Amino acid sequence: MSTYAFAFLIGVIAGLRSLTAPAVVSWAAHLGWLHLENTWLSWMASPVTAYILTALAIGELIADQLPNTPSRKSPVGFSARIAVGALCGAAVGVQSQSLIVGAVAGVLGAVAGTLGGYEARVRLARAVGKDLPIALLEDAIAIGGAFWIVTQFS
Repeated sequence: MSTYAFAFLIGVIAGLRSLTAPAVVSWAAHLGWLHLENTWLSWMASPVTAYILTALAIGELIADQLPNTPSRKSPVGFSARIAVGALCGAAVGVQSQSLIVGAVAGVLGAVAGTLGGYEARVRLARAVGKDLPIALLEDAIAIGGAFWIVTQFS
């Protein structure tokens, strides 16, 4: 699979869970799976960055279960997912020496993940009659998918 397909897929993950994607990308860079050295993204390889993003991602996973959490399609949430998709897509795109193409693929993936993830979650929750099991399934897909993507570069 091409690097740009992986950039798109990490964008999809950002659309599902906005902080899971950068946390996993940061760990991959820190562990040397993604080579971000000598780029403006080299800060993502710092262990401090990885720990902070991990803490924020865990907070997001918890907050997502709360009833008053805003929709991922709200302007702020959607914009954040697009920005994170671009960032993570660029980090993956570096592997093919194209931050720009990777960023664009990440943005497209983030839009697809945000809208597709929302529709899938709403429909599945309606079919099951409960949101929590579907939310947890979405969490597992986001975490597992993100790790699968970055391990393709290890």
